[in-house]
Amino acid sequence: MTVFTIDELASSLLPGQAIGGLDLGTKTIGVSVSDLGRRFATPREVIRRVKFGLDAEALLAMAAKEKIAAFVIGLPINMDGSEGPRVQATRAFVRNMEAKTGIPFVFWDERLSTVAAERILIEMDVSRKKRAGRIDSAAASFILQGALDRLASLAKGAS
Repeated sequence: MTVFTIDELASSLLPGQAIGGLDLGTKTIGVSVSDLGRRFATPREVIRRVKFGLDAEALLAMAAKEKIAAFVIGLPINMDGSEGPRVQATRAFVRNMEAKTGIPFVFWDERLSTVAAERILIEMDVSRKKRAGRIDSAAASFILQGALDRLASLAKGAS
């Protein structure tokens, strides 16, 4: 497994390959998947965290089903740009995935992704109870959409 920059990912993807977006939490992993044209991020069911081995198994089963070519994982950088314990936990998760898969990961600054996702769910009039179950995958979609938009921008620059 390799950790790519978004630029490296752009040059390694083949047409028609989907990308997964991940929002790694302590209790759940929010999941989102792009369409094959890599224009839109769509939320999927969250993965309830149990222990790393089972979490990885569930994630890789989803990746096989969705034919995921790469993952964009939110990096929870503090608002001041510093890295705290959650960033360390995210980096450790990706390092541990190295023994399990060859699917590349891209770290993506996720500052305010959960806030934005919650705002969208509120605007959609999703109840507080339902928002709690959807917020992580909505945040994963927000993370993935940012990366998809950057990939589109890189593709335009290369044309």
